[in-house]
Amino acid sequence: MNIHRVTFDHPDAVKLNDQVQAEYAVRYGDEGDVTPLDPSMFEPPIGLYLMAYDAQERPVATGGWGTQDENNEGYSDGDAELKRMYVIEEARGNGLARRILAALEDDARAAGRTRMVLETGNKQPEAIALYASSGYEPCVKFGHYRFHEDSRCFAKLL
Repeated sequence: MNIHRVTFDHPDAVKLNDQVQAEYAVRYGDEGDVTPLDPSMFEPPIGLYLMAYDAQERPVATGGWGTQDENNEGYSDGDAELKRMYVIEEARGNGLARRILAALEDDARAAGRTRMVLETGNKQPEAIALYASSGYEPCVKFGHYRFHEDSRCFAKLL
């Protein structure tokens, strides 16, 4: 597997984002994650977006982080927010998400961020298990879905 930095609007990123949105729609019975995201949120030094490719150079996994600071949505100064972690079904179980997560944490730390935060949902037990096993702990809800019952928020000091 090769992991590369790409832009959030790169065609491969768009393709996998569409796939994860379709999965969210099935799991939650809605239109997917409607959190507003802009490609500039993932541009260094204020963020990063990664894409993993298999041996045939097919996109198989993504993840990104973006800078957050204290605001009216519950973020704190120094936060880096994890977004769009996704591994296509046929590539799951190979440690890709864990590799991308570690790379994103390292990059956010190097950029001066002090805490990685993420929002997921209770219908994504695999994601919750990954984050818990990676040192993330439940935290006060933040972000677009902070008032939703299905929302689960986690944080890890960097």
